[in-house]
Amino acid sequence: MTAIALVSPSDPSIASTPAPSRGLGGFDAPSAHYEIVGPRGAPVIAVLGGISASKHVTSSASDPSSGWWEDVVGEGRAIDTRQFRVLGIDYVTSGKSTESVTTADQAEALAAALDQAGVRSLHAVVGASYGGMVALAFGVGFAGRAGRLIVISAAHESDPIATALRHLQRRVVALGSAVGRERDGLAIARGIAMTSYLTPLHFEERLAGCDRNDSRLVEDRIGDYLRTRGERFAEQWTSDRYNALSLSLDLHKIRPEDVTVPATVIAISSDRLVPVAQSRELARRLGGPSQLVELDSSHGHDAFLGDSSRVAPFINELLRIGVEVVS
Repeated sequence: MTAIALVSPSDPSIASTPAPSRGLGGFDAPSAHYEIVGPRGAPVIAVLGGISASKHVTSSASDPSSGWWEDVVGEGRAIDTRQFRVLGIDYVTSGKSTESVTTADQAEALAAALDQAGVRSLHAVVGASYGGMVALAFGVGFAGRAGRLIVISAAHESDPIATALRHLQRRVVALGSAVGRERDGLAIARGIAMTSYLTPLHFEERLAGCDRNDSRLVEDRIGDYLRTRGERFAEQWTSDRYNALSLSLDLHKIRPEDVTVPATVIAISSDRLVPVAQSRELARRLGGPSQLVELDSSHGHDAFLGDSSRVAPFINELLRIGVEVVS
């Protein structure tokens, strides 16, 4: 499998810059922002995460706060910002041609951010979870602008069980909003989501050393974790944003045969949201050069976040294939 990347060295060093509204139709332009870090002239990589990810992928001189993928992206890390430029975006929440935002809309928002940054083509798009879906949509809509796709814990369509879970989560959010407890609804929905992101083994490990005869202690050990994660999430989200991106996950659907960009699918065998069989089907049907990497982790779907040391070496190796800077 060979990847050819075309990268413009002319993109300026910009952080937290809004993508242009031109070409975005009905997108909510104020939230369509990007951030780019790394040396001028280096190959550019778009890094996209789950629905809770943002444009701030890693810390930098302009913003020293920790990014959402700090363990993987940064100086000396798997995606080394001394050798690559890294571009992240904030997801848009309203669609261009439909009422609901789609992964195709997110791909177009990414293309608009590239235009604003002066980047003709990407060395790679690295996408995990929802970001992997967006990477696939980008491969369909903008094949000439990416040298390689690395798709982690994502497939060509939503698994029916994952759709069912998200449907119930949105109902919880709606109920919370209806009774004036939007934040509680968001926190509970996020807690439910955490149980699907992780594995039974992960929660078993959280009970290590706990007196299993004390049911209240067992419940608190799990409940405190889910409550804390949920409330932290609810502090930064609205029900409208949550519902838009949650539904976008369910609406995602591309024909793998339409993706001709060289692609690597990284699947987690314990992933309950994206079953490994679905990842195998995606890799088998992709229209261009493809490969499948299967890993195991007690973090399940969230292995790219919680078990990055297992995932990162594969990303690092794949990014070194076909590196070329065009002046």
